[in-house]
Amino acid sequence: MTLEAFRETLNAQPFQPFTIYTADGRTIPVVSREFIMRDPQGRTVYVHHPDEGLSKIDLLLVTELKTHGIGDATSKRRRRN
Repeated sequence: MTLEAFRETLNAQPFQPFTIYTADGRTIPVVSREFIMRDPQGRTVYVHHPDEGLSKIDLLLVTELKTHGIGDATSKRRRRN
């Protein structure tokens, strides 16, 4: 994966939540643009998790990005009875 591909996914309009897959087998969900920060050089990102956790990711070790559209299995919507 290239840094440009990551930049395109992050800056997509409208934003779509996505999952980052790394070479060491981690999966890191990005639920909102406000939960991710890039370093000034652009190679490292920090993803904040809703549970207060933080992941530091070297973008050169990212193997795949998977976007999640509306109605995807990853979206959490309350069921109406």
